[in-house]
Amino acid sequence: MKILIVEDNPDGREIVVLYVKSLGYEVFEAATGIEALDQARAVHPDLILMDLVLPEMPGHEVTARLKADPSTREIPVIVLTALSRGSQSVESAIAAGAAETLFKPFTFKALGEAMRRHLSPPNESHS
Repeated sequence: MKILIVEDNPDGREIVVLYVKSLGYEVFEAATGIEALDQARAVHPDLILMDLVLPEMPGHEVTARLKADPSTREIPVIVLTALSRGSQSVESAIAAGAAETLFKPFTFKALGEAMRRHLSPPNESHS
């Protein structure tokens, strides 16, 4: 399964990339809002992990555009943000259709659980 990680902070992105790869997912990266839109349309990931504070276009706007596009509308978006609960960007991302919000700092356990909630297991026949 393919995961798109959208984070402008290189260190923060690398930490999430390494964790998600350790779970066995194929990882794609974007550092700006425009890159996120381009990657989502090109790769059609199974899940997007979206920061909200991004260069070029904020994450809530990227989420809104993804949800308005029939080719990307069904991709779950989990917001990963250091913004506070109730902030305008967080509320806008939720209103745009984000599936869930994790507030930084979050644990890898919380991230893994959130990802599992929004991804179908590759092979459900043995469960």
